Amino acid sequence: QVELVESGGGLVQPGGSLRLSCAASGFTLDYYAIGWFRQAPGKEREEVSCISSGDSSTYYADSVKGRFTISRDNAKNMVYLQMNNLKPEDTGVYYCAARWGPITDWDRQDYYAYWGQGTQVTVSS
Repeated sequence: QVELVESGGGLVQPGGSLRLSCAASGFTLDYYAIGWFRQAPGKEREEVSCISSGDSSTYYADSVKGRFTISRDNAKNMVYLQMNNLKPEDTGVYYCAARWGPITDWDRQDYYAYWGQGTQVTVSS
């Protein structure tokens, strides 16, 4: 049974940091790219970042470049999203998702076959 489980969300003040984790089970993470997406209240879900299989190329939305870092540990079947200098506009539910094969259009949500249930991130003073 394929499963993705996010963790690490919470309440943090502006300028603070959080590290989100995505635990994969039921499949071999090595061959999948993993993306992070988020959905703010009243808004559509949007892309945040992605890390490819193979050479672990990384991709970021302009809004998070320089502040977020995605990484993976295939031995542990884990992907991480380190989020620094958080802003109120980063608030939302964060989802990880998995897709097979080479990366094209990393931000296309319909290319991702498996999704987690999400973890809430709230940035507020």
